[in-house]
Amino acid sequence: MTPSPFAQAADDRRVEVVEVGTRDGLQIEQTIVPTARKIEIVNAMLASGIRQIEVTSFVSPKAVPQLADAAEVIDGVERRPDTYLMALTPNLRGADRAAATSLDGGVLLCSASETHNRKNLNRSIDASIEGFAAVADRLRAADIDVLGGMAVVFGCPFEGEVDLADVLRIAQAYVDLGVDHITLGDTTGMATPANIRRVVRALKSRFPQVEFSLHLHNTRGIGLANALVGLEEGIRRFDASVGGLGGCPFAAGATGNICTEDLVFLLQESGYETGIDLGSAIEVAHAMERALGKPLAGQVMRAGPRLQLHAADAVRTAAG
Repeated sequence: MTPSPFAQAADDRRVEVVEVGTRDGLQIEQTIVPTARKIEIVNAMLASGIRQIEVTSFVSPKAVPQLADAAEVIDGVERRPDTYLMALTPNLRGADRAAATSLDGGVLLCSASETHNRKNLNRSIDASIEGFAAVADRLRAADIDVLGGMAVVFGCPFEGEVDLADVLRIAQAYVDLGVDHITLGDTTGMATPANIRRVVRALKSRFPQVEFSLHLHNTRGIGLANALVGLEEGIRRFDASVGGLGGCPFAAGATGNICTEDLVFLLQESGYETGIDLGSAIEVAHAMERALGKPLAGQVMRAGPRLQLHAADAVRTAAG
């Protein structure tokens, strides 16, 4: 198994972009992408310089048929020395399936609102927390890292504002379990710069030993603005999805994640190092577009890098 990459990097200008397109991106899509095609796309992601991929989810195949091939995808990937593959393992049955694979990190999951947790996981928050230990034990017995995930941290489409005390309670449950990495999910794009700053500051103050990631959606067009605020608050790991794919099938109004290529472009133009080749990431987005047979929402995949030049005679000259 690849050594855990979650220690804080010594270089404050290094930002890790975690690709979630084949999990969060595909889970809402009705077009089933063949297993071999998924593996090709994951391999292309790794070749572009992406090191960490939340590649799939061990949820019920009946609930999310797109991800029924989770084990086959994980074990079909052509790993590189720094490859780190993660998957959602929200319950013991999922952990049992994950344990039979070469997975590096299993992500436990709980929503910060009661209604969304019941919709998404079909159980109460308390039941989810009570079930963490058994899942963590099963993963650790298989030498799989245990990571924490929290949904609707910045707002719930059913309940509205989420009480910060509930977010802190779930984070404490993860810490009590020995988890030192927690991803904060903006599941339906309800985050704003103000509540990103408030929640991140509160969590980092209470749990300075934990590394927090941001999982942002672009539902209301400010996903990258929220990422910039996260950077200001010391976040150095962000989830993103190829071409801006994504959305929770169990939440009203869910739309895509922040786009991998757009985030990489923003980070690189802002002086951060990602290790990702933007041109190659754009090619991956077009490959996913072909696999789904529809245009994706990414913008940099259309326009190209900032200094991509065009022949003057390719555009007509104004007249009149």
